[in-house]
Amino acid sequence: MGSNGHHIIPFDVYIKIFAALIVLTVITVAAAQVDFGAMNVVIAMAIASVKAGLVLAFFMHLKYDDKLYAVMFGTGIFFLVVLYLFCFLDIHSRIPVSNPL
Repeated sequence: MGSNGHHIIPFDVYIKIFAALIVLTVITVAAAQVDFGAMNVVIAMAIASVKAGLVLAFFMHLKYDDKLYAVMFGTGIFFLVVLYLFCFLDIHSRIPVSNPL
C-alpha cells in the first residue's frame, strides 16, 4: 500500500495471529522437553523465526507496507547471518592448543 495510506487489519486477523503465536509457544515448550541432539538449536531457532516473521508481518505491518522496508530488513538479516558465519568459520578453523598444566 505504501506510505500514502494505512491498511486497516481486521480484528479477527489479530486474534488468529495471536492464537498462532500461542500455539507456536506451546510447540516451543514441548520441543524443549525432547532431546533432538544437535538439532535442538536448529529446531528452536526455526520456531522462533516463524514467530518473529508473524510479528514482523502483521503487528509491525511489513506485509502491507512498502516492499522497500522488507528488503531493508532482509538485507540486515542477511548481513547478520554473514557476520555469524565468519565468526563460526574463524572459531572452527583454529588449531586446538593443549594446556601444558
